[in-house]
Amino acid sequence: MKHELIPQARVKLAASLPSTTEILRGSLIHRHIRHRSGCATCANGPGHPVWVLTVTYPGGRNKQISLSPEQKPLVQQWLRNYHKLRDTLERICELNLELLRPEKNA
Repeated sequence: MKHELIPQARVKLAASLPSTTEILRGSLIHRHIRHRSGCATCANGPGHPVWVLTVTYPGGRNKQISLSPEQKPLVQQWLRNYHKLRDTLERICELNLELLRPEKNA
C-alpha cells in the first residue's frame, strides 16, 4: 500500500472499532453440572446444562463464572467485540509498520 493511503486506511479501521466499554476476554463453554445428592435430575440424567465464562490469567490461573441464560447473548456480543477490537488493532499496527518502512518506488 502506498504511504499516502495508509492514514486513510487507519482512520477507516479506527472508525469501525466497537465500544471499548463493551468487551470481554475469555471463552464461553457449555457444561453440565451435577449435584452430589438430593437432585432427581442429576441422579437420573445428564445433569443441569449451564453456560460458563472462563478467563485464563498469566501463570495458568483460571476464573470461571456461571451465567444465567439471559446473560449468554450479552456475553457472546462482548466476546465478539473483544475479538473485533483485537483484530482491528492488529491491522492498524501492520499499517503503522508498513508506514515506517521505506516506500518502494514503482
